[in-house]
Amino acid sequence: MADINLKEVTLIIGIVAACYWNSLFCGFVFDDVSAILDNKDLHPSTPLKTLFQNDFWGTPMSEERSHKSYRPLTVLTFRLNYLFSELKPMSYHLLNMIFHAVVSVIFLKVCKLFLDNRSSVIASLLFAVHPIHTEAVTGVVGRAELLSSIFFLAAFLSYTKSKGPDNSIVWTPIALTVFLVAVATLCKEQGITVVGICCVYEVFIAQGYTLPLLCTTAGQFLRGKGSIPFSMLQTLIKLIVLMFSTLLLVVIRVQVIQSQLPVFTRFDNPAAVSPTPTRQLTFNYLLPVNAWLLLNPSELCCDWTMGTIPLIESFLDIRNLATFIFFCFLGALGVFSLRYPGNSSKSVLMALCLMALPFIPASNLFFPVGFVVAERVLYVPSMGFCILVAHGWQKISNKSVLKKLSWVCLSMVILTHALKTLHRNWDWESEYTLFMSALKVNKNNAKLWNNVGHALENEKNFERALKYFLQATHVQPDDIGAHMNVGRTYKNLNRTKAAEESYMTAKSLMPQIIPGKKYAARIAPNHLNVYINLANLIRANESRLEEADQLYRQAISMRPDFKQAYISRGELLLKMNKPVKAKEAYLKALELDKNNADLWYNLAIVHIELKEPNEALKNFNHALELNPKHKLALFNSAILMQESGEVKLRPEARKRLLSYVNEEPLDANGYFNLGMLAMDDKKDTEAEMWMKKAIKLQADFRSALFNLALLYSQTAKELMALPVLEELLRYYPDHIKGLILKGDILMNQKKDILGAKKCFEKILEMDPSNVQGKHNLCVVYFEEKDLLKAERCLVETLALAPHEEYIQRHLNIVRDKISSSSFVEQPVFPAGKTSGIEGDKIPTENEKEIKSKPRPIQIIKTSDNKSQLKSNKQLGKNTDKETPHKTTKEVKEIEKKRVAALKRLEEIERILNGE
Repeated sequence: MADINLKEVTLIIGIVAACYWNSLFCGFVFDDVSAILDNKDLHPSTPLKTLFQNDFWGTPMSEERSHKSYRPLTVLTFRLNYLFSELKPMSYHLLNMIFHAVVSVIFLKVCKLFLDNRSSVIASLLFAVHPIHTEAVTGVVGRAELLSSIFFLAAFLSYTKSKGPDNSIVWTPIALTVFLVAVATLCKEQGITVVGICCVYEVFIAQGYTLPLLCTTAGQFLRGKGSIPFSMLQTLIKLIVLMFSTLLLVVIRVQVIQSQLPVFTRFDNPAAVSPTPTRQLTFNYLLPVNAWLLLNPSELCCDWTMGTIPLIESFLDIRNLATFIFFCFLGALGVFSLRYPGNSSKSVLMALCLMALPFIPASNLFFPVGFVVAERVLYVPSMGFCILVAHGWQKISNKSVLKKLSWVCLSMVILTHALKTLHRNWDWESEYTLFMSALKVNKNNAKLWNNVGHALENEKNFERALKYFLQATHVQPDDIGAHMNVGRTYKNLNRTKAAEESYMTAKSLMPQIIPGKKYAARIAPNHLNVYINLANLIRANESRLEEADQLYRQAISMRPDFKQAYISRGELLLKMNKPVKAKEAYLKALELDKNNADLWYNLAIVHIELKEPNEALKNFNHALELNPKHKLALFNSAILMQESGEVKLRPEARKRLLSYVNEEPLDANGYFNLGMLAMDDKKDTEAEMWMKKAIKLQADFRSALFNLALLYSQTAKELMALPVLEELLRYYPDHIKGLILKGDILMNQKKDILGAKKCFEKILEMDPSNVQGKHNLCVVYFEEKDLLKAERCLVETLALAPHEEYIQRHLNIVRDKISSSSFVEQPVFPAGKTSGIEGDKIPTENEKEIKSKPRPIQIIKTSDNKSQLKSNKQLGKNTDKETPHKTTKEVKEIEKKRVAALKRLEEIERILNGE
């Protein structure tokens, strides 16, 4: 085996970079969404052990909906990407490109085991530029193939060193091979197939046996005419060790998937559920289809499921001819490589092994898979194809007549493949470009029409999305998901009746209950969402809540472990004012998923409805233990702590609100509630800062405007409160408390009696029974020296609130004033204060709406929370007025009466101020 040199490595890396540089500008598309964007296993908050408990998509391996694709090491590299760049796709694509370059370089070293230097470089270059690899390299989820291939080739290279001098066994490379096989398998399942390649290499390459020789030796041994040679016994020992290690890995893998195969629908792989001989004929035909993609990668498609390749239902189908020719060609190469000795036979044999053995897990021959054809699974088999092409080119180029032509053809192939790869990368730029490129190749796949619709739906282009969804229903009329997509789009277009009809069509395609007959039917979990979607649609009508509940219960009866049905039903039961039953629904959902932070949050909302704040807080805390950045739990638990009135909880409430505004910096409600907390703690400057931030984000924030004005009035900055109140009343002219506060400031600070009077009169226009507004208007009459009108006003106010003692006291003051003024020619008003705004507390009028961001199958209950703010008692001031000139005696008598009145009023005011 020749070593690779720096020039060759540089050439390969340069070619890879030239072909895949534009992949750096692609986003997360197709399966990347589930594996990257929606996979919580990437988040640092998720324990590392969870990666080894969940499948590739973040679903627990124990769940039926799991794909059973166990690739924790691949997910670990995604997590490292997330650690450095979170969800910025460029770093993910860059690492994929690097891994592809590494595979190409290692593959060059493998090629040199069977080919000369020139042919090895050609095979490696062809592998580096082959367009079939764009799905594995440009698609981020293709990293499973890349990583598995690195350890796959490393394991094989390690095994090639297990033969020592005199055909002795070197155990260290074998132990390393077993370890690398295990690592490759933890990256992707097909990694285990390298053991088969090692076995073929050992027998036919390292030992140089041919099939006739093995048959002859075995025949002699069985007839008792000879013994097994020592070298063959050593080979047998090595093979037994390899096979035993492989068996152990298989047993562990079966334990991981809990002896359950993944569940796929007929839409994923129609042939898998077809009868004999359709299933066998179709699966065998798929082999030449895959070989053709390697040979002519001109029409590539990201999805080959559903109706892409029609089923072969008859032996007379012309496509069976392609299957026959393929197996004849494959058989001829196999016979040549196994029957005859020589380097050429060895090269062909290893090429065939690399093509066939890694493809077995995806071939559908031993167990069904969730696809018909997948280009990324051809990543390793293409290595064998490239070796075969390079070896064939070597044979042709050795003939002087064809030497120049062979070089021209080879150059054209590599150039066109490189250009095709470069162009193909742009298809992966976005989901829309990817699926539109697929529709150019295949228009019989309803899934592609649906996916284009989804891409347009994400862009809020519902009208165009609807056209593609409808086309999907025409291509595949029995596609439940397509009808659900149509219904959802109609709903987004506010065409409720059409949406309901589409959902009903989808529901009619579900297995139906047959009276008096029991039967089992396999249902895709996502198809059960038709009940959820239909129920969510009709429950907008208050008269159909029971009908919606029936749909939820029907979904639960079909799958008792259908978590989303319990969640949605819990929300509905809360809407129906049945919190106890809602609690039962959420507890059932928690039995199915105890590590779901959203469920604990929902349960907390139920406890709030049940007036159990302590239990609610416990559940909020549980949600935050599972997800410390759960925004809704952060916000609402902080509000709950704030409203509890417990001083010791305020620091934690503040901490959570700060975390919330860090997560949601554009939500004014977070800053507002921080301001409320600061007011409770008498931190007026901080409270002012938070309130101003809230108003800056939301200029018409009703509660923030009012409480900022109230804060100014509490801190002797009444004049600063006026502009804030003006702004408040500009947006909300009927804000009664704002009018009361404005009238009080105008009367007491600005001495604008007329302006204050207008405020209080406006209040009474809107609410004639408003005690505060009525009382303060009485104060205005007093300030205007109209004592009789003030008396009548207070009498009317007392009738509205007969138990308010302060109104009675103020009425007594006015009556005393009337009595004292009857002894003089002009009424004299004692200097002092009269009540302005009375009341211990003014509740803020903020209602914080709690809503979750929609999840694919998760709905979070909404709830309103109110905060309260204490207000001080505001007392209106009454200024002294000069009287006309009197005699000395009259002045002395008036003065005595004034002093007496002042003393009585001051005593009353001291009592009022103390309450």
